Amino acid sequence: MAVKVRIPTPLQRLTQGKEEVEGVPGSVMQLVTDLDKRFPGLGERISEGGKIRRFVNIYVNEEDIRFLKAEDTEVKDGDEVSIVPAIAGGMR
Repeated sequence: MAVKVRIPTPLQRLTQGKEEVEGVPGSVMQLVTDLDKRFPGLGERISEGGKIRRFVNIYVNEEDIRFLKAEDTEVKDGDEVSIVPAIAGGMR
């Protein structure tokens, strides 16, 4: 069993249209690094300098990693990870 990673629509073009991919157990940053090796460009849109970008939220089993151990949060087989980019905009 692997880690289930949900990919947001704007990033699915990097995962050949897949809404969900499998990831490796370890820390969140190890997961991001592995995903970037398999889907080039994904890592730079999620992280920078070993940290998750401030406009990207990551949830492990529906818990925000900012309230856990941030990038050091461990993920294990069977966990579900959701990547949620912030959305801004609107009219004045």
